[in-house]
Amino acid sequence: MKVKIPRIMISALNSGGGKTTVTCGILKALKNRGINVSACKCGPDYIDPMFHKNVLGIDSKNLDSFFCDENLLKSLFYNHGKNSDITVIEGVMGYYDGISVDNFRASSYDVARILKIPVVIVINGKGMALTAASIIKGLVDFKKDSNIKGVILNNISKNSYMLLKNVIEKNTEVDVIGYLPYDEEYFFESRHLGLVSPCDLGNMAQKIKKLGRAAEECIDIEKIVSISENVCPISFEKISEKYGFRNFVKIGVAFDSAFCFYYKDNIELLERLGCEIVYFSPIMDEKLPSGISGVIFGGGYPELYLEELNKNIKMRSDVKMNIENGMPCLAECGGFMYLHKTVKDKENKSYEMVGIIEAEAFFVGKLIRFGYIELISGEDCFLLKKGEKIKAHEFHYWDSSDNGNLFLAEKPTGNRAWECVKSYKNVICGFPHIFYQDNVHFAENFVKRCEEWGE
Repeated sequence: MKVKIPRIMISALNSGGGKTTVTCGILKALKNRGINVSACKCGPDYIDPMFHKNVLGIDSKNLDSFFCDENLLKSLFYNHGKNSDITVIEGVMGYYDGISVDNFRASSYDVARILKIPVVIVINGKGMALTAASIIKGLVDFKKDSNIKGVILNNISKNSYMLLKNVIEKNTEVDVIGYLPYDEEYFFESRHLGLVSPCDLGNMAQKIKKLGRAAEECIDIEKIVSISENVCPISFEKISEKYGFRNFVKIGVAFDSAFCFYYKDNIELLERLGCEIVYFSPIMDEKLPSGISGVIFGGGYPELYLEELNKNIKMRSDVKMNIENGMPCLAECGGFMYLHKTVKDKENKSYEMVGIIEAEAFFVGKLIRFGYIELISGEDCFLLKKGEKIKAHEFHYWDSSDNGNLFLAEKPTGNRAWECVKSYKNVICGFPHIFYQDNVHFAENFVKRCEEWGE
C-alpha cells in the first residue's frame, strides 16, 4: 500500500543538543492549536515516549531501524500515525550517529531516510556566528538524501537569532524557522536513559505550558506544519493485524513508578494476538490481577523503590506462588531484578525480593553491556527453538550474580558476545529488553503457553 502521512523530525548535532526541549515545545504548541498530533522517538529509549504521553497527553512510540526492517518500520509507523494531522518524531543522539562510530544504521538519519521524513536540525546558537552556517552546510551535504529542510536555533536571544538567521540563510539553502531563548525552566532532569521518569515529574505541567508559549512565540509553527505536509508517500506491505488464537488470554503487566519501560509495539502485538492487558502495581497492589494466565515485569527503576517493593510481602508471595505453580512469566532488566532473591542498593544495603532467582542484583557504578544486541537461543525453550534469534537492547547500571545462559547476546558490530537470560519453569528473564515484533513467534509462543496454563 502507499500512504502519505504528514510528518516531521526534530534532530540535533549531539545528545543534549536541545532536541527534547524543542520537540516538547512544538508538540505543546500544536496541541494548543487543536491539531491532532502524535509523536515518536527514534531509537530504543522508553522514557521520552512516556514523557510525550504522560505529560503532554500525546500518544507516542519508538521508531527503531535496528529492531525493524524497512517494511516493518513503515507499517508500524503507519499504524501509529494514520489518524493524526501531524506526527512529530524526536531524533536520537546526533543526526547521523548510529550503532557504531562509523555506521549510520539505527540513527535518526536512517529512520528519516526509510520513512522519507523531512528534518529540522536544532543547533545551540550561543556563541556562534558564521561557523553555524558551515555546520549546517556540512550536515546537508554529508548525504545527498539528508532530508534536512530547516533549522531551529536554541539557547539564544531574539537579537542574536535575527543576526544568525541572516548569516545561515545567506550561506546555505536551509531555512531558519525559529529559536528558543535560554531559560533554566526549559531544562529537564535526566536519569540513566533519557528524561526523568514521567511517573514522578512533580510540577512539570507548568514547565511544559511555558515551553509551549515560547515555541508559539519564537518558532514558525505554520512552517512546521507546512514542512510536514509536503512529504512523499511511503510504500509498504501492511503487517498482519490478527493471528487467530482460540481463546481470550489475560496478561498481567506490571506498571508503576518502579516498572514502566515497555515498547508500545510489544503491547500492541500481544493485543493483536488476542490478549487483554491488565496493568497492576507491584508497589501498591497486594496480589496479581485475578483471572490472568501470564505476567510480564518490564524494566524501570526498581532500585529507587526497593524498600516499598520489599515491604509489599503479600505481592511478592503471590508472584512467587503463581510462578511456582507454573504461570508463564517474562521479566526484563528491572523486572529481572525484582525476581531475584535480593537486590542491593547503591549503599550496599540488601533487600529481599520475590526469590525466584537464587541470586543477588547489585550496583556496579557504571553502564555495562550497553547497546543493541541479537539474542540467539542456545537450546530449545518454550519461546524459541535452538538457534532462533530475536533483537534486543541492554542498558543498566546494576548486574546480577547469575545472568543465566539460555541465550547468547551478540553485538551487531560483531566485536562482542556474552551469555544471558535465565530459564525457570515457565519463566524467561534477564537484563535484555526484547523487541517482540522482530520475531513474532516469540510472542506467539508466550501467549500459547499462557493459554495452555490458563485452561
